[in-house]
Amino acid sequence: MLALLVAPGTILGLTSIACVIAPGVAGISNNGPHGFSEILYAYTSGAATNGSAFAGLNANTAFYNYTLALAMFLGRFLVVVPVLAIAGSLANKPAVPVSAGTMPTTGPLFIGLLASAIIIVGGLTFLPAVTLGPIVEHFAMRHGLVF
Repeated sequence: MLALLVAPGTILGLTSIACVIAPGVAGISNNGPHGFSEILYAYTSGAATNGSAFAGLNANTAFYNYTLALAMFLGRFLVVVPVLAIAGSLANKPAVPVSAGTMPTTGPLFIGLLASAIIIVGGLTFLPAVTLGPIVEHFAMRHGLVF
């Protein structure tokens, strides 16, 4: 669970901090929901080790340089530690012969369950934040409020 929660915790945590403190808000050129999307994308890209950002975000400030570096560090190395612990734990376990209670990992049932879990966890983690910017911006635009 630690390996799965590091990326969303890093991305959403740093995004929330950048949205409420003055140095974070000073870096966005588009106010409102589009500015939120700029910040969210920058930290998502940083934690995913891509390092890109929307054109409207001035990420060349001390605040964004340090927090994006922190996102890159946590996104790269804090995921590796729990995964190495899992690998060490699995290496020490004895091999168990296949029995009637063993779920095969090569069939469509396992593939379907794994894909469903990935989609559900990913959707519940990021979908509210990712859709917040475009949906709010769309409804605001329909009511004549442009940022």
